[in-house]
Amino acid sequence: MSVQDWTYIIVTLTFAVYIGIAIWSRAGSTKEFYVAGGGVSPLANGLATAADWMSAASFLGMAGLISFNGYDGSVYLMGWTGGYVLLALLLAPYLRKFGKFTVPDFIGDRYYSNIARTVAVFCALLVSFTYVAGQMRGVGLVFSRFLEVDINTGVIIGMFIVLFYAVLGGMKGITYTQVAQYCVLIFAFMVPAIFISIQMTGNPIPQLGMGSSVIGENVYLLDKLDGLSTELGFAEYTNGSKSMIDIFFITAALMVGTAGLPHVIVRFFTVPKVKDARKSAGYALLFIAILYTTAPAISVFARTNLIETVSNEKYENLPEWFKKWEDTALLGWIDKNDDGQIQYLNGSAVEGNKNKPVFDGKNRGKHGERVIINANLATKNELFVDPDIMVLANPEIAKLPNWVIALVAAGGLAAALSTAAGLLLVISTSVSHDLIKKQLKPNITDKGELIAARLSAVVAVVIAGWFGIHPPDLVAATVALAFGLAAASFFPAIILGIFYKKMNKEGAIAGMVIGILLMLFYMMKFKFDWFGGGTTEDWWFGISPEGFGTVAMMVNFIVSIIISKFTPAPPEEVQEIVENIRIPNNAGGAQEH
Repeated sequence: MSVQDWTYIIVTLTFAVYIGIAIWSRAGSTKEFYVAGGGVSPLANGLATAADWMSAASFLGMAGLISFNGYDGSVYLMGWTGGYVLLALLLAPYLRKFGKFTVPDFIGDRYYSNIARTVAVFCALLVSFTYVAGQMRGVGLVFSRFLEVDINTGVIIGMFIVLFYAVLGGMKGITYTQVAQYCVLIFAFMVPAIFISIQMTGNPIPQLGMGSSVIGENVYLLDKLDGLSTELGFAEYTNGSKSMIDIFFITAALMVGTAGLPHVIVRFFTVPKVKDARKSAGYALLFIAILYTTAPAISVFARTNLIETVSNEKYENLPEWFKKWEDTALLGWIDKNDDGQIQYLNGSAVEGNKNKPVFDGKNRGKHGERVIINANLATKNELFVDPDIMVLANPEIAKLPNWVIALVAAGGLAAALSTAAGLLLVISTSVSHDLIKKQLKPNITDKGELIAARLSAVVAVVIAGWFGIHPPDLVAATVALAFGLAAASFFPAIILGIFYKKMNKEGAIAGMVIGILLMLFYMMKFKFDWFGGGTTEDWWFGISPEGFGTVAMMVNFIVSIIISKFTPAPPEEVQEIVENIRIPNNAGGAQEH
C-alpha cells in the first residue's frame, strides 16, 4: 500500500480511539472538566503529563532544530528536560497542596487580589496562545504532506478534531485521551529511530548508535557528520556558533518557563493526593526521558542521510519523497549555476524575513526545479529545507517501509493535538473559572460555568487556528517564545508565593506586569520588526528573543521584592497558608484532598 493509504488507515484508527475515549469519559461537572474529578491514578497522570508536555515542539521541532543547528540546538533539549525536573521538585507538590485548579486561581488567592488574578489570566492566555500556535502549525505540517492538502487546510482540519474532544471531555476526556496519545507518539518516535540505527550502525539502541561506527566505514557516525558538515561550509555539527551567554540564557528561560507553564501545572491537580502528585511527576519524567534521549540520535541520522541523499545530486535522480515535500512549500531548490545538480552549502537559499521560498505557481525550470521568486543569489546554496519536516521526512529519506512513515505522521498528530487540547483547556478555564466565576458572575451555576468553559474553548480554537496559519517562527522556536513569556510572568510570582511569605500583592502584580511587557517588547522588536526592528547585532547583551525571558524574569524578581519591601505585608492568614503548604504530610489538612 502507498504511504497515503497507510496514513489514512493509521490516523483514522488512532483518531477513532481518541474520540471514543472522549465520548466515554466526557465531563459532567466543572470539577471533571477542570481537573478530571481529582481521581486520576499517578501512572495514568504520568503518561498524560508526558503527552501534554511532549508537544509538536518536542516531537517535530526539537529534533529538526538539533538536526540543522547541532550543538546550538541542544539548548532545547537541556532547557526543557531541566525545566521539568525543576517543576516536579520545586513547584508541583506545593501547588497541589494549595488546592487550586489553575495558576491564576493560585495567584488570585495567594495574593488576595482580583487584579493579580486578572493579570495572571492575561499572562495565561498570552502564553497559551503563543504555545498553541506551534501545535497547530505542527498539525498543519503533518496534514499538508500526508493528506496532500496545503498547510492552512491542515490547520483547519486539526482545529475541528481538537475542538471535539477538548470541548466534550474537558480535563477528564483529555487525560485519558493523552494516555493513548503518549503510547502512539512514543511508538511512532522510537520505531524509525531503532530501524535507522540498525541500518546505519548495526546498533538497535539509537542513543548508542549515534556514537557508534558506521557500518562498512572505519569512522564514528558523529565524526562522519562533522566531516560532511565542514565540507559543505557549515560549522562542525558537534561545535556551536552561538555565544555562551545566549546558550545559558535560552536554557535558563526554557527551564524556568517550563516551571511556569499553566497547562502542565494543572495536571498535578488531577490526582487524589500530594503524594500522588510527586509520584506522577516521577513517572512523567521517565516517560519524557525516552523521547528526549532519542531526539539527538534522530537528528544525527536525519542530517547525515539528507546530506548524502541530496547534496550534488541531479534532480531527476532524487527519490519521490523530495518531490512530495516540494509540493508543501516546506522544501525547495533553485538551480543558481544551471548545472542541474543541487548544491547544498552553508548560507540561505532564499531571501525574506523568515527565509521561506516563494514559488511561482507550479512552474518548473529546465532542470525540474520549482521557480523560486525570492531566491538569494548572493549565496551558492540552492536548497531550502524547513527544519520542522525532518522528523516526518526522516523515515522516507532512510527508505523505511510505508507503514513506518505513516506511523510517524500519526505520532506527530498525537503530540501536537495532546498539547493543543491541554492548552485550550487552560484558556477556557482561565475565562470561565478565573474571570467569569471568580470575578464577573460569582453566582453562576455549575452548569452555566461548564457551558461558559465550552464556549470559551470554541472561541480559543478559532484564535489558535489563526495563529497556526500565521505562526511567528518554526514550531520549536515559537514554543520557546511561550516559555520566555511564562518565565517572565509566572515563575517569580509562583516561587515567591510559595517560599516567601512576606511577598505581597503590590510586588507580585508590578513584577508580573513589568516582566511580561518587557518580554513582549523584545519579542515584537526582534521577531516581528516592530518598534524599529533590529538585527542580531542589536540584541541586548547578545541575548536572542528565545533567551530574553531569563532577563525579564530577573527584572520581575527584582521589581517584586523591592516593591514588597515598601508596601504593607500580606495578611496574617495568607502568611499562615504559605507556612502550611511547605510543611510535609497532612499539615494544612483540608487542602490535601
